Amino acid sequence: MNELSKETSPYLLQHAQNPVHWKAWNQSALQQAQEQNKLILISIGYSACHWCHVMEHESFEDAEVAEVMNAHFVNIKVDREERPDLDAVYMKAVQIMTGQGGWPMNVVALPDGRPVWGGTYFRKNQWINALEQLQELYEQQPEKMLDYAERLQLGLQQLSLLPEPEQLANDQTIDLLVEKWKKSFDHEFGGLARAPKFMMPSNYDFLMRYAFEKNDAALQEYVDLTLTRMAWGGLFDTVDGGFSRYSVDMRWHVPHFEKMLYDNGQLVSLYAQAYKRTQNPLYQTVIKKTLNFVSREWLTPEGAFYSALDADSLNAAGHLEEGAFYVWTETELRDLIGGDFELFAQVFNINQFGHWEHGHYVLIQNQHLEVIAREFNLSETELLARKTHWEKLLFEQREHRSKPRLDDKCLTSWNAWMLKGYLEAYQALGDQEYLDTAIKNAHFIAQKQWSPEGYLWHSYKLGKSSIPGFLEDYTAVVAAFITLYQTTFDASWLQQAKQLTDYCLEHFYRESQGFFAFTSDLDDALVSEHFELEDNVIPASNSVMAKNLLQLSVYFNHPHYEKIALQMIQKITAQIDYPSAFSNWLHTYLDLGKTRKELAICSTNALALGQKINQNYLPHVWISGTSEVADLPFLHNRFHPEKDLFYLCQNQTCQQPLEDIYSALNDLKSV
Repeated sequence: MNELSKETSPYLLQHAQNPVHWKAWNQSALQQAQEQNKLILISIGYSACHWCHVMEHESFEDAEVAEVMNAHFVNIKVDREERPDLDAVYMKAVQIMTGQGGWPMNVVALPDGRPVWGGTYFRKNQWINALEQLQELYEQQPEKMLDYAERLQLGLQQLSLLPEPEQLANDQTIDLLVEKWKKSFDHEFGGLARAPKFMMPSNYDFLMRYAFEKNDAALQEYVDLTLTRMAWGGLFDTVDGGFSRYSVDMRWHVPHFEKMLYDNGQLVSLYAQAYKRTQNPLYQTVIKKTLNFVSREWLTPEGAFYSALDADSLNAAGHLEEGAFYVWTETELRDLIGGDFELFAQVFNINQFGHWEHGHYVLIQNQHLEVIAREFNLSETELLARKTHWEKLLFEQREHRSKPRLDDKCLTSWNAWMLKGYLEAYQALGDQEYLDTAIKNAHFIAQKQWSPEGYLWHSYKLGKSSIPGFLEDYTAVVAAFITLYQTTFDASWLQQAKQLTDYCLEHFYRESQGFFAFTSDLDDALVSEHFELEDNVIPASNSVMAKNLLQLSVYFNHPHYEKIALQMIQKITAQIDYPSAFSNWLHTYLDLGKTRKELAICSTNALALGQKINQNYLPHVWISGTSEVADLPFLHNRFHPEKDLFYLCQNQTCQQPLEDIYSALNDLKSV
């Protein structure tokens, strides 16, 4: 056993019995490199990463490889989910050096941590040759490595600098960016016209709102096409609920089979917003199935959520195989479905369209049920009932298989995205269980992951909180707590959101840059400071912070919050070239426009009235409410014990209050 046996990360523990003398990232390991003047080998991955497992088996479990690594390097294994700061900094270095990135990520650094070489997956012989050459170079010509490290360090620092814009973005700028974006749309299967396909929830959240505000029916149709095709595809587990991380093909058919908490949290939010807008029963089914899966597989007794399920599981022969838990042979399906197989095969494409490889099928739908029902002389209701029955049979059969490995750490930021998903599902569907689960999770975060000293912890496992939080933790929790306030009108959550925001302003904000650093000024500095600015599968922590600041500036009448948010939004939006990488920034830009509205509901029946409002698709409305005299600045002097009052405001200028919810809704829906 190497030093990783002392860790709690499932990914690190997977490597605890490697012959490589792995260490975790800590001061002891870094000090050893300095004292022994050894190069540091930093290998970064995560528990659900298929190619990480492959490289472990081919290289890190191999005695010959271990001999080279142990002789010349201080070997450090990093779970990218535990240390997204390290992952971000060294990933930027690998991308500068190679033009691409991914996991596993392997970097060789000088004893002081500055990177000099890197890449992703390597076969055994490539790996040994590269390491031997690097060690030889370091022994014979160290000045070359030092010179390269200095130049690379300069490049990393320059990446963190964003120049001042020559002119600010305006509405026409945003319109042109969306028109440019439309050219990359896949109008057959949705998403972008390329593979692999990632779901990118913030992209479709923005496009849905933009289409709503611009009354762009074609764009709205494209968003619905994307959401429908994702729900039909193998990417969505129709048997058990939940989405895999991405699709390797253009059709959303064959996923990279791992399931991640952050994807599912955001996708529940996205489908909840889409259901509010359309009342499409497919979207409702996706929400319910996904949350059933999350509650069954990831929800802990403490109210926290686990992180992920692996892509790999044991096949019938007892070997780890990607997707083994999820795929079917035609023989298996015929035996299970029996006389309904022909109909089943039509619904789920047990044909060339649905075939994956080696006789295995990944279930995929490519027609609306009503079309298939007509073909088989059935009602859509009857076909839906049969489909539900088939899925129950498949679920029961699949439960006998070896399940994918569970990553059982609980990450604060990912928990916050799932918390927000439960809240928005409650708003859309009104299921009290969703709200109860959300509130319990919020209490878990507030009680377990928020230290008495005022900072958040990033990770939790086996009753222990660990690793000081990163900006992503604070911004996601603040966003979730604001949504919790907007759902329950319990102002204590808004006060906690403000408290965490003030902590970020003190310890993460860098006035010289105009943005928030990813790590606190109280934490050990890395080789380069990281500012997360691009929206990815998870929105950039700075874009989430900008929206948080805008909303809190309204609720607390706090112009300083608004000033910082405006500077951030203006600096980014003026320099966007590739809109899909800045979609949450674009969404937040819309909050600066004339369509944004604020609503204060002041009534002894405020909570019920608020739920009626929240059932509607109103992405441009920030809601608040109270059933008594309130201290919140936005609600001062507005409560009347004998009236239902609806204050409609824009830019904190309010109309005379309305006393009828339907009049208020009509005004809110006009953009």
